[in-house]
Amino acid sequence: IATPPAVRAGLARQAMAAGKPVMLEKPVALSATEARQLRIQALQRELICGVDFEYRAVPLFQQLAALVQQGIIGQPWLVKLDWLMSSRADPGRPWSWYARRDQGGGVVGALGVHAFDLLIWLFGPVASVQARLSTAIMARPDPASGWLRNCDAEDVALIQLTFARGVVAQVNLSSVTRNGRGMWLELYGSDGQVVLGSSNQKDYVHGFTMQVARHGGPLEPQEEESVYGFARTWPDGRIAPVARLLDGWATAVGEGRPMIPGLAEGLDSQVVADAVQKASATAMAVEMT
Repeated sequence: IATPPAVRAGLARQAMAAGKPVMLEKPVALSATEARQLRIQALQRELICGVDFEYRAVPLFQQLAALVQQGIIGQPWLVKLDWLMSSRADPGRPWSWYARRDQGGGVVGALGVHAFDLLIWLFGPVASVQARLSTAIMARPDPASGWLRNCDAEDVALIQLTFARGVVAQVNLSSVTRNGRGMWLELYGSDGQVVLGSSNQKDYVHGFTMQVARHGGPLEPQEEESVYGFARTWPDGRIAPVARLLDGWATAVGEGRPMIPGLAEGLDSQVVADAVQKASATAMAVEMT
């Protein structure tokens, strides 16, 4: 189900009511309450549901997760994730649902839920959230009339996460950064550093590289290991990881076992997304319960 976010949860509920397993685009719902209801329904109906958190299926990210698990950086101390894109930097780009917060628009739903899932995958549950959201482009032309329509969905997000294990993370998101640096993830720990990133503004998967520094040494390139590689790639970099996830989902359905990432992971990410909105609205830290 790869619709705009506002109708996604409703369609998933209908599909599961008919006894169908589902594969959902992210975010899985407009709120954690909706996401929780989906997960409960799937558990009650014993249906296998997957979520398109595609970075879990990208080779270098899988390799990174293995390295973190092996202790490549020692005790994690600091995480910095910049995801600065220019896809909506043109004020002349037409107004759409993306401009409306109540329709699931904004950079938190577009990029943030991916970022939260990635960091939870690497470092475990989030304990607290602080955030500042803003809208740089306040109006866009209506595609039908040409008249300007207001935008209330955030296109810039500055977020601080503290994980239950004590790791702190700074997450900077934007869809309006002309010549933005792309997506860059930096991990710092007691024994080393990892930098994984891509400056590609045209493709969200192609172009990633990884560098590793150990015990105070210089950053050195880390080649992609063949065990994680795709059997086939396409000009659109998103196709290969999505195909990998779909294959995993189909296998999970056939074997009757849970899919990861599934609705549990979709809910975890949405809980953080909701906390980000609340933290920004109240200018206070949100403690996760």
